[in-house]
Amino acid sequence: KNSAKAMEKELVTCSLQEKEKTAIERSQIFKIPQRKDLETKVIVVLGKAGMGKSILVQKICQDWSNGEFSQFEFVFWFDCKQISLPEKKYSLKELLLEFFIKPQEGSKEIFEYILQNPDKVLLIFDGFKGLHDHENFPRCSASQPEKDLCSIKELLSGLIQKKILNGCTLLFTARPKDKLYQYVSKVDKTIEIVGFSPQQRELYVTKYFEESLYCDSALKLIKEYEYLFSHCYSPVMCRFVCFLCETVLEMGEKSLPSTLTEVLLKFFQQKIMFMQTDFTTTQNQESLATLARLAWCLGEKHQSAMKSDLIPSKEVKEFALKYGFFLPFAFPRHSDSEEEEFGSTFSDFVIQNFLCALHLLLAEELKDKNLTKYLSFLSKKKKPYNWLDLMPRFLAGLMFLQDDPYFCSLSNEDEKQSTKKQKTLLKYIRRLQINTLCPERLLELLCCVYETQNNYLLQHVALRLEPELSFLGIVLTPPDVHVLHSILKRSRKEFSLDLRNSSIDVQGLQALVSLRNVTSFRASLSDTVRLWKSLEQTKDYELLKASTEKFVLDPFKAKTMKDIIDLSNLVEMQEKMMNCVQEASGCTSYEIPAIRNLRKLEFALGPACGLQGLLKLVKILAAFPSLQHLDLDALSENGIGDEGAKSLSEVFPTLASLETLNLSQNKITDLGAENLATALPSLSSLKTLSLYNNNICDFGAENLAKVLPAMTSLRVLDVQYNKITGVGAQQLTDSLRKCPHMKNLVMWNPTIPYGVLEHLHQLDSRISV
Repeated sequence: KNSAKAMEKELVTCSLQEKEKTAIERSQIFKIPQRKDLETKVIVVLGKAGMGKSILVQKICQDWSNGEFSQFEFVFWFDCKQISLPEKKYSLKELLLEFFIKPQEGSKEIFEYILQNPDKVLLIFDGFKGLHDHENFPRCSASQPEKDLCSIKELLSGLIQKKILNGCTLLFTARPKDKLYQYVSKVDKTIEIVGFSPQQRELYVTKYFEESLYCDSALKLIKEYEYLFSHCYSPVMCRFVCFLCETVLEMGEKSLPSTLTEVLLKFFQQKIMFMQTDFTTTQNQESLATLARLAWCLGEKHQSAMKSDLIPSKEVKEFALKYGFFLPFAFPRHSDSEEEEFGSTFSDFVIQNFLCALHLLLAEELKDKNLTKYLSFLSKKKKPYNWLDLMPRFLAGLMFLQDDPYFCSLSNEDEKQSTKKQKTLLKYIRRLQINTLCPERLLELLCCVYETQNNYLLQHVALRLEPELSFLGIVLTPPDVHVLHSILKRSRKEFSLDLRNSSIDVQGLQALVSLRNVTSFRASLSDTVRLWKSLEQTKDYELLKASTEKFVLDPFKAKTMKDIIDLSNLVEMQEKMMNCVQEASGCTSYEIPAIRNLRKLEFALGPACGLQGLLKLVKILAAFPSLQHLDLDALSENGIGDEGAKSLSEVFPTLASLETLNLSQNKITDLGAENLATALPSLSSLKTLSLYNNNICDFGAENLAKVLPAMTSLRVLDVQYNKITGVGAQQLTDSLRKCPHMKNLVMWNPTIPYGVLEHLHQLDSRISV
């Protein structure tokens, strides 16, 4: 078989935003319920760069060394940046017992024990990029994968395909890119690190300055700069901001930079200036420019590490190591006689991103008009620099830092050159058709423009935003929300926001919803209820009432049991809010407009949870007085059966506005049809009823025929693909004569002879053949 086609069978695309998220303790990471087989277990830890994935795996290793996770006798931790250089090859034995840690004696016996007891082995691959690079992911072709020399990708392929060390536990850390490409038929557990809450940010800053003279003033100063404080949701950004704040306070200053670009520029300035003399200034600037070029060359290949002997000069290497921009590491040797090789990796992803942007501005071979292609806002094109996702923001920010003395000393540009670059960016953004950008590109544009802090650009973008903005399924981090809030606030337009499945936090949702020109919004039900409960606790009844009036629910599609639970919580919240609103305004009754105005509800839980979900749904259907369309047909078939049909029929009297009821493909038999028929006349507004592809026979058809004349609002009845014979068809036809209001009866069934159906059609043209 073609290897690419074979791989397609194992490729699973998983959207994390669609899954229910539950906080877990570190001790629960390796607990996989209902998994008893002895095959390889795969756990994926996701998180954006700087979220603390590496710290987490280090902590796991530390906990294991202190006696936790005792199911593992061996734990191996690899930094993928260091082991994934394309020219390096390893055997499994070298990877485990040479690269990680070399036993003092008994290597052969230890390796044999590992091969015989794979269930006692945990392999951690930190920073695994193969999850995104599926086109080039090879199948393991080694005849003896435990002993043959392979590239790291081939070794990983063998481990994932269970050809090597089958039964071990694999823990991968990687960055989420909205859609996660997985190279196994099943990932046993997916964990996402989401960053610090506002309270945790405050705790981090307090701990950082715990023994400092500036303990109180530092937190106060950082919180004054809301954009920087929002970036502190990322642990690595929090460290940058704290370092800079400490430097600023020590120098007696009282202000911080207003953008992330300025934070990084000041960070580099402080790191280098504290340790340099006039003699070294020029040399440091040259080394920084070379280091920036190096960062770009590696970044283009999605790499951050290299062999140390490939660094252009000794001065650049010493410069990078001295100021902490590089971290050294050693490669394993294939034999004791082989000379030891060393490598270097950028100490931080953010630093590499900033240096890449710096290179693009310093590189003389790059003309001004070519700079804009690295911003890549154009829709319908794959973003070429997705791996360097902060680089475009830094690039835009640096273009507008011409007045910064330190940046001027680095770039050696005169004012004309800087102004020319700015004009190029202004012209590029003016020509952009902002309304055609997909949500992800639009968000990137807003963040880049915010980094420039150019009033014209900010206003230009704000005025050209579409009134209906959808960020459905796009992860909105606290900095993203701050930028969006800042730009929307500048506009005179009214906006409708779709924030569903965006992982927005309560504080961000509150900030956007409180804007006067945001007149309506959609958000995940759990996020919305969480916001309302928060406002209820703080007794902010004015904003609580305003946010409920802006909230939109229609149309609503329930795809998981969680959706039904969230909908129930929303209805429950309405009851609580009656008391709140009454307390605030003296009103005796209150309805959440979104509940009152819900007109279409789709139910698509599938066979596993269909009946269970419906039994919960029917308890709250009466809360939706305007419900016109109830659709229980799903591609995967809900299979609510007769029990579900009976339960649903009991609430028909409360559904006075219902016009369309779709019960297709639900395994309803004659018993369910009988229960439905008894209650159907109470649906006084029903116009369309579909019972397509169920298991209804003649007895069910007879019961439906009896009530048709009483259903005076009904126009269309669909009973195709059931088990009705000519007898049931004749009964329905006879009933149809008494129903002048009916327009169409669709009842083709494989069990009705075609001649019979044709004859009935001739008797009444409203019967579809």
